[in-house]
Amino acid sequence: MNVKVEALDQHKVKVTVEVPAADVVKGYKQAVSRFANQIRLKGFRKGKAPRKVLEMYLGKEAIEGEAKEIVFNRALEQALQDEKLVPVTQPEVKDESFSEKDGSTFTATFVKRPEVKLGEYKNLDAKHAEPVVTDDDVMAQLKQLAENNARLEVVEGAELKDGDFAIIDFKGTVNGEAFEGGEGKAYPLEIGSGSFIPGFEDQLKGHKAGDDVTVKVTFPANYFVKDLAGKEAEFAVHVNDVKQKVLPEINDEFAKSISKQDSLKDLMETMKAEMQGRATFQANQAYRQALVDLAVANAQVDIPQEMIDQRLDDMIDEIRQNIEAQGHSFEQYLKQIDKTEEDLRKDYTETAEKNVREGLVLNAIADKEDIHATDQDLSMEVFTMAQQFNADPNEVVKIIREQNRVGMLIDSVTRKKAANFLAEQAKKEEKPAAEKEEKAEAEKE
Repeated sequence: MNVKVEALDQHKVKVTVEVPAADVVKGYKQAVSRFANQIRLKGFRKGKAPRKVLEMYLGKEAIEGEAKEIVFNRALEQALQDEKLVPVTQPEVKDESFSEKDGSTFTATFVKRPEVKLGEYKNLDAKHAEPVVTDDDVMAQLKQLAENNARLEVVEGAELKDGDFAIIDFKGTVNGEAFEGGEGKAYPLEIGSGSFIPGFEDQLKGHKAGDDVTVKVTFPANYFVKDLAGKEAEFAVHVNDVKQKVLPEINDEFAKSISKQDSLKDLMETMKAEMQGRATFQANQAYRQALVDLAVANAQVDIPQEMIDQRLDDMIDEIRQNIEAQGHSFEQYLKQIDKTEEDLRKDYTETAEKNVREGLVLNAIADKEDIHATDQDLSMEVFTMAQQFNADPNEVVKIIREQNRVGMLIDSVTRKKAANFLAEQAKKEEKPAAEKEEKAEAEKE
């Protein structure tokens, strides 16, 4: 097999492949075998129908088309491997000749993965934080949990102030006309939360249960509903009740009510360990990312626009799937944020380019250091994904295969291993002897 690579521009190449006749013959045989096993013809056992009969039944073009696909795919895969080329766009294949007697010649045109000129990526130096979770941090978290578990109680005769909840009925109009979304019943509005139109909550302050209030406001100029943006509105508001938050006391009973722990002390110890684990994990992730950023900054690579466009496609698809998973349409989401899909692509272009550049550099490091994703690595990644989504690992594998994402999984794991390699090769911060002894003593205890 002869292969010729021609550069059409900085990123696009045309690969010409000459395939010997023997390989074309093999391709025809395999094509006939495939069809014979798929089609049951009268008078022939499954898989035993001869080529001539299949050509009469399906047409010569069908057999030839299947043979071409087999031969071209196999030959192109070998050519790419030999020439160390990685397409980042679907190869456009054109056949010039295809004969069992003379062999075949075809071309494949595509954008190739760019070469990366690596800079320094070993012995990198980045700050590695070592966070320590204190009892005060735990208590702050407990206070937030108490806030989340607070109950609302009616306060008779109280005047509304910041932090109170006004249970209101309201109906809004613009130029005397009601508008969509401008009416509500028994709505719990926290005064001072800023959740309503600016100025709305301030006009309720000082009022009591039973009061009727006329609230006049102006919609912000950048309001997400274009028809209302910048317009003056009037709301007829009736205050049903005034309620205040009553926080539970942080004690053993509270600990039992929100956890499986029997005492506040046990809960605090458990929370402290969990918070420390999360803080340490986040610090390690930040450290690894800092090292990756340094390696990327030290490297040189010219990225083809096609790769950025593909990453943007993936990012938009992810947003679309997340929105639809919440029961909303992507079109409604775009309308709500007052953007078009093209606006969204522009917003994410810089992030997409950063993602692509980082991936190319990590892949280049993996290639140079002979880093590969093993079957065990892939299994662990699938198991982690299953835990994150509370799913069966076998179901995760099924979805990955159905969506043709096996290559993406391998790529992702390889890049993670390359990032870990950077951490292993990074400069290690030398600590003073006294600090080392103190840490060793603490670990011993």
